[in-house]
Parts: sequence; C-alpha cells; structure tokens
Amino acid sequence: MRFYRPTWAEVNLSNLAHNFRQVKKLVSCATKVMVTVKADAYGHGLIPVSKKIVSCGADFLGVASIDEGIKIREAGIRIPVLVLGAILKKDVTPAFRYNLALTVCDRELAQALNVFARKKKKKVNVHVKVDTGMGRIGVMPHDAEKLVERINNLPFVKMDGIFTHFAFADTNKDFTSYQIDIFNKLIERLRKKGIGIPLMHSANSMGIIDYKNSHFNLVRPGLVIYGLYPKEGLKIDLKPVLSLKTKVVFIKKVPAGCGISYGHAYFTKRPTKIVTIPIGYGDGYPRNLSNKGPVLIGGKRFKICGRICMDQIMVDVGDLDVKIGDEAVLIGSQGRKKIVAEELAELSGTIPYEIVCGLGSRIPRVYTP
Repeated sequence: MRFYRPTWAEVNLSNLAHNFRQVKKLVSCATKVMVTVKADAYGHGLIPVSKKIVSCGADFLGVASIDEGIKIREAGIRIPVLVLGAILKKDVTPAFRYNLALTVCDRELAQALNVFARKKKKKVNVHVKVDTGMGRIGVMPHDAEKLVERINNLPFVKMDGIFTHFAFADTNKDFTSYQIDIFNKLIERLRKKGIGIPLMHSANSMGIIDYKNSHFNLVRPGLVIYGLYPKEGLKIDLKPVLSLKTKVVFIKKVPAGCGISYGHAYFTKRPTKIVTIPIGYGDGYPRNLSNKGPVLIGGKRFKICGRICMDQIMVDVGDLDVKIGDEAVLIGSQGRKKIVAEELAELSGTIPYEIVCGLGSRIPRVYTP
C-alpha cells in the first residue's frame, strides 16, 4: 500500500528471528517459549510479528486481551494463545469460539467458565495468576492453593498453567528472588497434594537473562524479542527490530536569534538552516524530547530544535548540504551513527516499552524479511 506522508517504521523480521534464537540459547531445550505480542507486538505489528515468531518455533503467544487473541485467530494462527489480562464473566464467549486460554485469579470467574463450558460441552484452558509482589491482578499466595484445588475439581475447566510476574527484576535481585521462592514453594505444596500443573512460568525478558531459577518450564520474553535491552550490560546479543524514519520536507535559511516553534523555546545562535520533518507527538513521538531528541540527517547527528509539534519537528542542521527528500532517522542507523529506543527513553524519562508502543497507527509499518 502506498502512503503519501514520508514517515514510516521499518520492522526487520530477520532481526526478530535472531533475537528469538538468542532467547532459545538461554533456556533448556525442554523449556517452552511464550512470546508476548500484546500492544500490537509492542508497536511492531501484531500479525506480521506473530506469523514470523510462529515460523521461528514459538510455542505460545501472550496477549493482553480477548480482542488481540481474536485478531491472531482470524489471521489463521493456530498455536496456543494466552490472554494475560483479567476479563469479565460476560465476555467469555469468544474464548471458546477462538480457542483462547484465559487467566483466572478468582473462584467466581472459574465457576462461570465451568458453567458456560458445560453448556458448550467443551473444556476451557486456564492459567492461574498468582500475585507474589506485583500488586496487580492475581490471587494472593496464601489463597492460591485453595483456588487451584477448587479449579482442579471443576470438570469443564482445564488448568493448563500457573504463573506470576516480577515487579522489578531489573533493579532488585533480592525481591525478585523472594518472588521466585514464594512461587516455587506454592508449586511444591501443590505437588505434595498430587496436583501437577502442566505449565509454570514467571520469567519475563529480565528473568530469562538473569534468573535461571525462574525459567520453570515456560518463559515469556517480550522486550528482548524486539531487540530492546531491559538494562545495560546484559550478556545477550540483540538486534534492534524497529527503525523510525522520515524525510526532509522543507528547508529554510534563518538569521541568528530566530525563534523556532511554539513559545520560541529555541533561538538560533548563528545564521543557519532549519529543516522540517513530518512527524510529531500526534505520531507518538514524545513531546518532552523537545530541544533534546536526536535526529540523523546526512550521516550526522543533530538535535531537535524548539518544541515538537503535533505533526512536525524542526532540526537545526547548520551548514549541512541537505536537500528536500533526504532521509531523517529518529530510531535506527545512518552511516556509522545510530539512535536506539533506549536512548530516547532515557532522555524522555520513560522506558523503552513506551517509546515503541507509543508509535501511532498513522505511521505505516514496512516489513523487511
């Protein structure tokens, strides 16, 4: 499909496959991999990413909602899909129609699923979520044993898995180890009662890299699949999957002391060239990168000048020999220079997840094999 606004995101599917292989190297051959593709595959495109990752050998896909699961099924993808978020009892019908596994945190939803499944004469797969310290959805550990026992006695509910989620695996090893210990002890108590659960999972990207005792028999990589590092200095060789590019659409020579953009937060220090590129906070590029976000043009690195507008950004390029139509890179490489999402996250006081997930739908994704 042709697009007429010269701003786009390139998604490198070969790099995606490379990152998946790096994850596989870190886990045992018996450990299954659930790739997290929620939030439109972290802004990379739900269906193209899901299809590629399935071809690489992923065992499961993890989504945030039933809606995302439906899109995957309608695209012809058949591997198991787990809805990681909580759902309402009134919304269970599509789980049966599209064969989606659901997260259960309480007795009421489990019983409702059992009643509905009996009517359909079809079992539903569930994973029990245990809150070991995240403070989000999940049954508390001291109530989890009883909940699992009750679900295990429901004839039309198949308990396929049990899982938890780390609160800050990248910054607090002691607390993460504490969470793993709580989860492990729960599993052991269930085993002693003769309750074996097929799948046990806790490891996110950071867990996969730094906490081998969190792998159990299923891991849930997210950020690393997309070539983004949870923290610096990790021993894993990742390749960035997404590049954000646009083109110069206007060039203007201005004198010294010229105010640029809203509020004149930037003044030129000398006679210079100001170029305009067609991207802005309306595309999800963070407005708080005004006057500091990096841009690559002509193989050189510049900073955004002035406030980022909804649809446009200005860059002071000095005396660079620049032409209309020249490429500008906001994430990615140009010549020997590069800009990574982690850098933008640090500059804007957020996390890499928000940078890539925030890129809007009016930025077309262009896929390279």
